[in-house]
Amino acid sequence: MPAEALLLALGAAALHALWNLLLARSQDAEAAAAAMFGLAALAYAPVAVVTWDVRAAAVASALLELVYLALLAAAYRRADLSLVYPTARGMAPVLVLAAGAAFLGAAVSAAEAVGVALVAVGVVLVRGLRGSTDRLGTALALATACCIAAYTLVDSRGIHHAASLPYLELVLAPPALLYLVAVCAAKGTSAVRRELGLPTLVGAAAAFGAYGLVLAALRLASAASVAAVRETSVVIAVVLAAPVLRERVGPARLAGAALVVLGVALLSLA
Repeated sequence: MPAEALLLALGAAALHALWNLLLARSQDAEAAAAAMFGLAALAYAPVAVVTWDVRAAAVASALLELVYLALLAAAYRRADLSLVYPTARGMAPVLVLAAGAAFLGAAVSAAEAVGVALVAVGVVLVRGLRGSTDRLGTALALATACCIAAYTLVDSRGIHHAASLPYLELVLAPPALLYLVAVCAAKGTSAVRRELGLPTLVGAAAAFGAYGLVLAALRLASAASVAAVRETSVVIAVVLAAPVLRERVGPARLAGAALVVLGVALLSLA
């Protein structure tokens, strides 16, 4: 992997962890998510206008993104980032692999089987045994992982029918704006306005910036190697959860996050 691609992928991982940390530390995760992604969708709308092209895949992915956004915000309202983030990010590629084997007849190699096992063990360590709140958080994180896996499979086909940034805008803008309307209707516009601060602006830029860096890295290196490096975001998020969010992140949770990254790396590079 070229050094430039490595730096770009690491930058993408850091930005992805950053916007999740900012979302998790907000007072109202749903309102913050609505403000963050609403701003991001509006800011990048001009890019989509240049090459507007709506396809069925984009519509399907947009619906999945809407569910993903709602589940992620709900998960952060109820559970720690150091539980939700590794579980959602780690289980998604496992589910993609399982779907490929079950529905597409794809063979599973020994390295992929080991990767699945490492992710499973890592998620168990991250999950811990801390009561009903964690059970609910785990359930929401797993549901989020299902959405990530589903839109990943859809996007792997849909991205071939549009330029990358316009396609992202097409799948992001409708769910972001719908979610914004829904949150405003449920909580009032004042709840969203309270979250319109510097952290929200930084998070909106980081969410799109992470994707832009990934696109740049993919021009220089294979998708598998870029995907593997991106998963370092799991460790970044868990390590920062203690000082930034004041979460209790013990050795077991740190080890679990590291195992998730290692397992996903094996899945990506197998």
